[in-house]
Amino acid sequence: MSRPGTATPALALVLLAVTVAGVGAQGAALEDPDYYGQEIWSQEPYYTRPEPEPETFSPPLPAGPGEEWEPRPQEPRAPKRATKPKKAPKREKSAPEPPPPGKNSNKKVMRTKSSEKAANDDHSVRVAHEDVRESCPPLGLETLKITDFQLHASTVKRYGLGAHRGRLNIQAGINENDFYDGAWCAGRNDLQQWIEVDARRLTRFTGVITQGRNSLWLSDWVTSYKVMVSNDSHTWVTVKNGSGDMIFEGNSEKEIPVLNELPVPMVARYIRINPRSWFDNGSICMRMEILGCPLPDPNNYYHRRNEMTTTDDLDFKHHNYKEMRQLMKVVNEMCPNITRIYNIGKSHQGLKLYAVEISDHPGEHEVGEPEFHYIAGAHGNEVLGRELLLLLVQFLCQEYLARNARIVHLVEETRIHILPSLNPDGYEKAYEGGSELGGWSLGRWTHDGIDINNNFPDLNTLLWEAEDQQNGPRKVPNHYIAIPEWFLSENATVAAETRAVIAWMEKIPFVLGGNLQGGELVVAYPYDLVRSPWKTQEHTPTPDDHVFRWLAYSYASTHRLMTDARRRVCHTEEFQKEEGTVNGASWHTVAGSLNDFSYLHTNCFELSIYVGCDKYPHESQLPEEWENNRESLIVFMEQVHRGIKGLVRDSHGKGIPNAIISVEGVNHDIRTANDGDYWRLLNPGEYAVTAKAEGFTASTKNCMVGYDMGATRCDFTLSKTNMARIREIMEKFGKQPISLPARRLKLRGRKRRQRG
Repeated sequence: MSRPGTATPALALVLLAVTVAGVGAQGAALEDPDYYGQEIWSQEPYYTRPEPEPETFSPPLPAGPGEEWEPRPQEPRAPKRATKPKKAPKREKSAPEPPPPGKNSNKKVMRTKSSEKAANDDHSVRVAHEDVRESCPPLGLETLKITDFQLHASTVKRYGLGAHRGRLNIQAGINENDFYDGAWCAGRNDLQQWIEVDARRLTRFTGVITQGRNSLWLSDWVTSYKVMVSNDSHTWVTVKNGSGDMIFEGNSEKEIPVLNELPVPMVARYIRINPRSWFDNGSICMRMEILGCPLPDPNNYYHRRNEMTTTDDLDFKHHNYKEMRQLMKVVNEMCPNITRIYNIGKSHQGLKLYAVEISDHPGEHEVGEPEFHYIAGAHGNEVLGRELLLLLVQFLCQEYLARNARIVHLVEETRIHILPSLNPDGYEKAYEGGSELGGWSLGRWTHDGIDINNNFPDLNTLLWEAEDQQNGPRKVPNHYIAIPEWFLSENATVAAETRAVIAWMEKIPFVLGGNLQGGELVVAYPYDLVRSPWKTQEHTPTPDDHVFRWLAYSYASTHRLMTDARRRVCHTEEFQKEEGTVNGASWHTVAGSLNDFSYLHTNCFELSIYVGCDKYPHESQLPEEWENNRESLIVFMEQVHRGIKGLVRDSHGKGIPNAIISVEGVNHDIRTANDGDYWRLLNPGEYAVTAKAEGFTASTKNCMVGYDMGATRCDFTLSKTNMARIREIMEKFGKQPISLPARRLKLRGRKRRQRG
C-alpha cells in the first residue's frame, strides 16, 4: 500500500554492508526527502565508522564500614524476564488458512541457532546472526520519541483509534471519544490488517512488546501475529521460523505486556505487525513497543541534531533497594561535610525509608535557613522521579566539590531533604517486571494495597464546612488544621509509609516541597479536591493561588518539553492552556492528597510534578530525562527563597514559637518554628503582615517583596499583654492572679454572715 512521503522508484536502493562485533547484516535504506531534507549523506560504509562505546559511571567504593551503612558490593542486577505465557482463550477468530509450521508457543521467543536460515536475499533485507543475544532498547513509542508521523496502519476504526494511539501503555480517557482512545484498532477484522513503524534509519530489530486496548468497557486484543520488515515499505520480508512464517503468540488479556523476541535480529528501516488472530468477542486492537538498535551513522545530520547527550558524569541506571543504599553511601563518602543519610520510618515490608540531607550543617536546623524537600516513588512503579532524585543527589555533591557558585549558594543557604523512594515495596515489584513488562499499574500501591498519594486525612472538608457556618463561632482555623482522631487510630486504613511522612513533616518546618510522579508531563498545584461535592472536575484555588501558579510555572517553564506547544500529549490531557501547569481539582478530584494535607496541616507549600509520559523509562532514556529535568529541579528549589522571612521575638530577644503570621488579603496563615523563625512564600508586591502570639500584643508591618531572588527580611518584636505580665509576676511568687469580681462576691458573702 503506497502513501505520500514513501520512497519513489527514482531513488535507488543503497546497499550498506554492516559489520558490528561479529554480527553480519546487510540492508538497503531509502530515506524520504520530506523527512530528510537537511540530512548530509555519505557513501562511506558503516563499518568504517564504528560506534563509540558509552562510558559508564563507576564510583569508588568507600573504605571503612559505618554504623548503619555497612559496605556492600554492588550486586549485578538480574536481567528482565517475561512472565510465564498465558494460553489464549479457547474461542478465537483464526486465519482461514492452516497455520504455517514453526508456530511459536512461548511468550518470550527463544533465540535460534546462528545457522538458521536468513530472509530472501532478493528483498535486500538481512538477518543479523549473533552467537549472543544483543539487548536493544525500545525505539520510543511509549516515550513519544517515535512521532505520530512514523506510525501507519492499513485501516482504522476511527481517528481516536488510529495508528498514533497504538503505543505501549497509552491510556484512554474516561469518556472514550474520537480523539483519545486506548489503542490502534483496525477498520476491519481480517488478515490483511497491519500497523507499522518507520524507524527513519536502518535499525537492528530484536523484539516486539504488545498489549490490548485500554478500555473500561470493551475487551479487545490480538492473540497472535506475524512480524515483517522492509527497507522501502513496499517489499516486505516475513520473519521466519525455519522454512515457514513465524507466528508469535500475543496477549491473553488487555493490560499485561507480552514480549516476543525475534529468533534472529533483522536489519531494516520499517517493521510491520500483522495480526493473525484476536479475542473472539473483540476486534483487532493493540498497543505496542518495538525493541531495536539504530545503526550508527555519524554523517546523518538529522539524528545528530536531535540526539540528547549529557556531560554530567552520573550513574545513569535503575537502582534497586540495595543499589540505592549503596549509591547514597558513595555520595555520603564523597561529600561528608554536606550530606547526612537518615530514615524517616519503615515500609509495610520493613524496608527503611531513606532520605539524604544536603546542607552546610547537616543534622541541625539553622535559624533563618529554610527547609526544602523532594519526595519520589509514592507510586512504586513511577520510577523516573526516583532516579532523577538519585541523580540530583550525585549532581549536588559533585558541583559543590567543583565549587559551582550557584550550587554552593543553594547548599549553604538551604537545608535540602531528598526522599527518593517512599514506596520501596511497590518499587521492588515494578523492578522485577522491568521497564517494559511491568505494565501501567504493577507496583503502584503499597504492599497492603494502599495508594499513598491519596492516603492523607481530608482536611479540606473540615475547613470548608467551618467556612460555610457563618453564624456560629469559627472552630477550625485556616491553617494547621488538626488531624481527626479516627485517622490516628491503629484500625484506620493508613499505610505505614503515610504515617512516616506525616511524622516527618510535623517534625521539620518545611517551607516548600515537590513530590515527583510519572505518567504525565505537567505540574499540578492544590487544591486537589473539588469544593462542590457533586462535581468531578472544578477549578478549586487555594488562598495562595497566585503563589502556587508561579511555583508550578517555575518548574514547567524551565523543563525542556512541558511548555512546548508542539509536543504531543501523553495520553488524553492537553495542558498547554496553563503552560504545562494545572490546578489539581480541575484535572481530577482527589480527597486526602499529599498536596492539600501539606498546605492545611503544615507551613509547607507542596506541588505534584509529573516528570514524564513513561512511568518506567528504559535506562537508555535516563540521560535525556535528566537533561529535560535538571534545570527545573534546581530552579524549583531556589523558589524557597522567594517571599518574606524573619524572626518573631519577645522584648528579651527570645524567639517565640508557634506565633501566627498573617498576610492581609490572604486567608491562610503560617506559624513560626521552634526558634521563632518563619518563611512566607509570596509573589512580588507590598504586603501588610501581622505577627501575633498568645499572651503578646500583635504587631503589623508593611513588607515589600521584590523581583530579585532572595526573601525580604521582616522581623517582629512582640511585647507581652498586661494580663500576661501579671500572670508572669504572680507565677514567679507562687500565687495566682486576683480575679476582682470573684473577690467582691467573696467579701459580700462574708459581710452577710457577720450580720446574721
